[in-house]
Amino acid sequence: MHIKDIFKLRKTTFSFEFFPPKTRESAAVLFEHIRKLEAKRPAFVSMTYGAGGSTRGLTQELVVRIKKETAMEVVPHLTCVYHTEAEIYDILELYAGAGVSNILCLGGDPPSNKPVYDRSMDAFRYAGELVQYVRRFKGTNGGKPITDPRGFGIGVAGFPEGHPGTPNRLDEMEYLRAKVDAGADFIITQLFFDNRDFYDFRDRCRLAGIKVPIVAGVMPVTSAKGLERMADLAAGARFPASLLKAIERTGGKAEAVRRVGVHWATEQCRDLLDHDVDGVHLYTLNRSTATLDIYANLGVEDSLSLA
Repeated sequence: MHIKDIFKLRKTTFSFEFFPPKTRESAAVLFEHIRKLEAKRPAFVSMTYGAGGSTRGLTQELVVRIKKETAMEVVPHLTCVYHTEAEIYDILELYAGAGVSNILCLGGDPPSNKPVYDRSMDAFRYAGELVQYVRRFKGTNGGKPITDPRGFGIGVAGFPEGHPGTPNRLDEMEYLRAKVDAGADFIITQLFFDNRDFYDFRDRCRLAGIKVPIVAGVMPVTSAKGLERMADLAAGARFPASLLKAIERTGGKAEAVRRVGVHWATEQCRDLLDHDVDGVHLYTLNRSTATLDIYANLGVEDSLSLA
């Protein structure tokens, strides 16, 4: 099912994101956490893609396993960086053959082990170009046919606090609209910690004529080290002083930091629900406990209760 069709059925969606671990042993542990979260009947789950496709194999294996062994819709990430057109085609063919119906198209980050990387080797430089290619893909030229005759459903990324590569916020919105015009069906945002940033972003999207559903990305802080990793991974992410003060009051005690992070994310989700968000996308950090705690705090039995 296309994600845009799910939005027609549910007032608000809840979804989860995972990243592929580096070993098959870790992948097996992750799949157990995925199984636990399946009971919450998310609208969909997504699987990230390492910089330059560094976790390409495990990403594809997990995506296919989720599709075949669970009842969840899975949305694999696909990036422009470090890919030829033939490689992109083969990946789409694999997913089409497995029954995957949706793709999240991203620009992607250069491989960390290739500091001087020539982007001219990539078939697509920008996410909008990848959106156009995926929109045209129907499994022709010997490719496996897509389950849905409309082709893949397509999502793209949004940046409430600003795209790190586009300091001009007016240009940023134009680029996002171009991705939607190219065929994107929905937007999932980068993580943020102040809902006012999301509401402003949503309003600016609507003013720019972007009418597709906008899903808010929320990541609970579960450890002090995790906070540092977020700062590195989400370039430009703004950490409100009140959140940092709350973490400082814990004295660095691990469980106390975790409780603060879960409480903060819970309040974000509650406020987003109160303001009619299209969807909440929880970055799980490959663990189920924080996500399950947020559900319990919100009083949500499963995401279908929000339909």
